[in-house]
Amino acid sequence: MTRPRTETLLALAALGSLLGGVGWLAVREARVPTLCADGMIQLGARCCGEGQRLEYGACRGEPSRCSRVQRATPEGCVAHEGRVRLDGGRVERRPTDWDDRSQAPASLEVDTFRIDVHEVTEAEYLDCVRAGVVKAAPRRGEPGLPQTGVTATDAARCCAHRGGALPTTAELAFAAMGRAGRRYPWGDAGAVCRRVAHGLVDGPCAHGSRGPQLAGSHPSGATPEGLLDLAGNVEEWARTPAGFEARGGSYRDASVTALRTFSARVASDDDASDARGFRCVYAEFPR
Repeated sequence: MTRPRTETLLALAALGSLLGGVGWLAVREARVPTLCADGMIQLGARCCGEGQRLEYGACRGEPSRCSRVQRATPEGCVAHEGRVRLDGGRVERRPTDWDDRSQAPASLEVDTFRIDVHEVTEAEYLDCVRAGVVKAAPRRGEPGLPQTGVTATDAARCCAHRGGALPTTAELAFAAMGRAGRRYPWGDAGAVCRRVAHGLVDGPCAHGSRGPQLAGSHPSGATPEGLLDLAGNVEEWARTPAGFEARGGSYRDASVTALRTFSARVASDDDASDARGFRCVYAEFPR
């Protein structure tokens, strides 16, 4: 009787150890945040198209599928081009219970304008370089990535070549806030990793990122009007009466504070950051 009982106890202990290990793995896996939209796969800190592979931090190979706002090309996933018309108006953003109460009440007013759906990509910026209107900027070699490492002057020149202008800080803030004065471009809560590319270098969404995600990798973070990546991925140039600002936060920012629609950083014209890009605005009538 003693031997069978001992064997039974050992078997139960082994089973418990096995189940405990499975449980630990499940907990560990549950802690890995979901970064990517349907149609994309998570490879390290990157969101690549289905069927692609990761090589030295880059998505390589022709994807079989991309996010719903991207198209598959032989070079990778590229966001659909487009512009959104925003009716002008006035919006007031006042601190709420979840915001810093030292933040001064914000009020802004803009005329009707159109704005790029996503940041200017490497492929689009290359058109400006080839036209001779801007200096070449560092490229990571994926046409669907937002172009970074660009000065405010070259960003403005590229926008002019595209028939637009670099947005004012009021225009970029209005695009993100909307008339409702949203906390984030998509709404007032839910700054989760699947919705916005941030904290990719050293948490909370990933570790070891070498750069931003492809434009359009987070369509669930779009504004109600359909504007993509106005928070996270790369912060964006905006012009002020006194100079320039960077708005929206980037893949480097671990705190959600930088992602809020009323947050901005002062930036000098020649600060060509590898975490900053731009998009263009277009007047409904000649400026």
